[in-house]
Amino acid sequence: MFRKKRLLGWSILLFLATVSLTAAGYTLSVEIIDSLASGFFSSPPEAAGVLGWIKHKGWLFAQFLFVLITRIVSFYLAFLVAYALTSPGYAFLSVSAEKLHTGDKFEPDDGLSLRNILIDIFEACKIAFFGILVTMVALMVNFIPGIGQAVVFLLYTYYSALMFVDYPSSRRRWSLGQKIFWIREHGSTSFKIGVLPALVSMIPLLNIFLMACIFPVMTIYSTLNFSSIEMNRKR
Repeated sequence: MFRKKRLLGWSILLFLATVSLTAAGYTLSVEIIDSLASGFFSSPPEAAGVLGWIKHKGWLFAQFLFVLITRIVSFYLAFLVAYALTSPGYAFLSVSAEKLHTGDKFEPDDGLSLRNILIDIFEACKIAFFGILVTMVALMVNFIPGIGQAVVFLLYTYYSALMFVDYPSSRRRWSLGQKIFWIREHGSTSFKIGVLPALVSMIPLLNIFLMACIFPVMTIYSTLNFSSIEMNRKR
């Protein structure tokens, strides 16, 4: 990426767009959620007596849990919206990287057009909706003691890999089922692609900036891995 000015310049633009859209969506969703829930946490119960003390501590814990969960959910929803809106740009970055990597062996497609842009956004929306389902499952699995957190981490790791594999596979007009099958078939490579984004997404406050920062790099990295595997498979 740093050796090719075109890739670097496009990556910087995508980074700025992703940060801006994610931050705006996160701020808006948090404001809406807080306004809807303001009545529930505006007046804490009195801490009078043993029962009142228990109620008050329970109210504080519920408030903390509510803030934690809503912030995590707000981040993922905002990031998924930004992911869908910027998907044509990342798809273009993926194609550019694949062209440089494969050279004469590059399989051309229809090129940049309004139809292909809309297809990229539609495919990204499907991945985003699938991500909402993954988040719902992760929230439920997280309550399983011991193994719950490990399962959640694996879910987000392979889902992150799916987000990046979406770019080169959508160019080939693969269905969502084909993309998921590729993730399952190449589990080791998929884990390597998704583990860093999964770790970054769990860092509070900095996750918006860091995720947008690594997204262009991971797009190129995943595209090169995907392209190499598919070229070897055809040979």
